[in-house]
Amino acid sequence: MSDNHLRDLVNVAAGRRPADLVLKNARIVNVVSHEIQTGHVAIVRGRIAGIGDYQAAETIDLKGRYLCPGFMDAHVHIESSMLAVPEFARVVIAHGTTTVIADPHEFANVMGTEGISYVLRSAKNGPITVYVMLSSCVPASPLESAGAELTAEDLEPFLTNPWVLGLAEMMNYPGVVAAQPEVLDKIAISKDWVVDGHAPSLSGRELTAYAAAGIMSDHECITAEEAAEKLRQGFHIMIREGSQTRNLEALVPLVTPLTADRFLFCTDDKDVRDLIEEGQIDYMIRRAIELGLDPILAVRLGSFNTARYFGIRQTGAILPGYRADLAVLDDLERCRVVQVYRQGQLVVENGRCLDDSPRQAAAPLRSSINVQPIDLEDLAMPVPEGSSTRPPNVHVIEVLDNRIDTERGIEPARVEENRLVADPDRDLAKLVVIERHRASGEIGHGFARGFKLRSGALASSVAHDAHNLVAVGTNDRDMHLALQRLVKLNGGLVVARDGEVLADAPLPIAGLVTDQPADIAAQQLREVTEAARTLGCEFAQPFMALSFLSLSVIGKLKLTNQGLIDVERFNVIPLIAD
Repeated sequence: MSDNHLRDLVNVAAGRRPADLVLKNARIVNVVSHEIQTGHVAIVRGRIAGIGDYQAAETIDLKGRYLCPGFMDAHVHIESSMLAVPEFARVVIAHGTTTVIADPHEFANVMGTEGISYVLRSAKNGPITVYVMLSSCVPASPLESAGAELTAEDLEPFLTNPWVLGLAEMMNYPGVVAAQPEVLDKIAISKDWVVDGHAPSLSGRELTAYAAAGIMSDHECITAEEAAEKLRQGFHIMIREGSQTRNLEALVPLVTPLTADRFLFCTDDKDVRDLIEEGQIDYMIRRAIELGLDPILAVRLGSFNTARYFGIRQTGAILPGYRADLAVLDDLERCRVVQVYRQGQLVVENGRCLDDSPRQAAAPLRSSINVQPIDLEDLAMPVPEGSSTRPPNVHVIEVLDNRIDTERGIEPARVEENRLVADPDRDLAKLVVIERHRASGEIGHGFARGFKLRSGALASSVAHDAHNLVAVGTNDRDMHLALQRLVKLNGGLVVARDGEVLADAPLPIAGLVTDQPADIAAQQLREVTEAARTLGCEFAQPFMALSFLSLSVIGKLKLTNQGLIDVERFNVIPLIAD
């Protein structure tokens, strides 16, 4: 803040000059004093000057509506929305979110430092404030082949950027616990910054080692017991409610007046359809209140706590000197947003974003689909010679609805013409992952249960975290067709059946996000989801479920381009389980 701005702020606060704007007759949600005040809020040069009777160049009567600090998402992968950053901003600002803490992990896995720079560049001059946490695990593990590899030396120059707050989720918790030098180097360069964690089910002495390394938070808790143990070790707990993983109901009972300052709200991965139809942090506040959380505490978890954790000063509350990022609600318990002010400027009216800045960021990313020609024969799985049983037993990835982890099973395979094939009657679908960054031709083969496909195939270029091509299906021909369509689209989501593409959703920017407006993207997502249901799939989010089957750091069994991954032992295992 310049000297002139500071002088104006103090003079308005003291009543020596009029404010730029006064919001009159507000019910102010004070997340610091834990009360609802009735009063008027004076704003000058994008800052709150004070609460009281002030003169102003402009006055707006809120007529008793609730005034909350703008909401803040503590951890989000914008790419999971399927939207470019400017379009994502337009959607979430309409739900009262004025600030997000983004981990460009998906862009970084595809494009390396170019992907991080793209997000920082794309966020400029948009309707929300976007801070970035540096992606700590690119690739997520050595068991999947990403488009880049980022070392501490690659990340360190970004720490001078004022929009960078620290190191994003340290997914390589085995590397931290084992004190691997290349992992600890990334934490060391971030010693004066925030270091986020990602440690599903980590417990006991290993969790203690993870905390001792300087990890400050975790967003992977799925049970109250897991969160309570991490809370005792000093972690901040980011309660997550995304499209695929929903932990709010399980964790809200831990939030009490005595522990509330250690909890934050985040969405992590939420697609465009859910953002439009459910909302974002406003949805979490609404659900938390329904689950019994005090409304003011719920707002605090979605605003002030995030600002304090990340050290973002004078943000996240309605206090003198704080940024005038404000959400106007006509109903607090339903968290129904009717207006949003960002830095004192009206940016949302009646649920509509008023921002008219360019929808596309300049200099989009280069093409990222680089694969060898995919032949039908590449998808075949011949029965291995020397298999001890006929038919052989195979490892099966057990997919869990609304979860990104998996269980593991063993089933006798179905064999036709000396090849392992899908068996829809037992809900055994074929799964392949094809490396798409270096045209190496590497293909991982496996089986998955849970999709309940009766016919056809699904394919996607969104496959956490390396984002290679992934397809699941009942037969090779439809899987091949869906994969071929992906390549032609330069990335996206595809549903195919009986030699025909039923629906697709192009994602040409890094194979991760669309160049279309949110309403078109949401409609395309609805169409591919409905097409998946015609194949028999019952998942509410079939492509989100598919996208996590190659994430080699969470679950019991996953598939990458390198093969079938035993996540618990952190190694590649044979498909045959004899």
